[in-house]
Amino acid sequence: MKEELLKKLLEKYYNGNTSLEEELSLKEYFSGEEVQTGYEAEKEIFRLYSALEEITAPDDGLESRIKIAIDNLEEQQSKRTPVIRRYTVMSIAAALLILVASYFMLKHHAEPEDTYSDPRLAYAETIKVLNEVSVKLNRGTAALKPVTKIKRAADSGMRTVSKSAALFTESLKPIGRIKRISYVYQKNANN
Repeated sequence: MKEELLKKLLEKYYNGNTSLEEELSLKEYFSGEEVQTGYEAEKEIFRLYSALEEITAPDDGLESRIKIAIDNLEEQQSKRTPVIRRYTVMSIAAALLILVASYFMLKHHAEPEDTYSDPRLAYAETIKVLNEVSVKLNRGTAALKPVTKIKRAADSGMRTVSKSAALFTESLKPIGRIKRISYVYQKNANN
């Protein structure tokens, strides 16, 4: 097909002014193997149209089967509705019961029972409790005394090792000097 005719037919096609015969000729042209360059997109479009034509229409019984399935679902849901309502009502009643019970429990336990109206008595009780805490804390720290002794001994040992290492390092310094002197001597001897 010539490019001028192809352009004219495509323009008419996209404007919706083609006849059935013109559309068939476009369809035939684009279903072929060779298409002019620049018209690959149109070839894909017409290939898609051909593929869509091959899809078969549903049979006549499909609509009636869908209606029957919808009716069956509606019947099942109408049977479930009383059960769902019963559960909903029971859930609401349980929630209200919990709210009422929690109100009465909080109302009766609004004030703590272990308060003191006499400040001297409250102070004495506080001192008593703090003394008990102090005694228990002192017992706990007494158990740590052996650990403290072990730490002191380890620190002392580390200081001794550090001193020994420092002495060893100091005693190796003359060897480093000897190495430097021998290096300088060899360098001078090679020159």
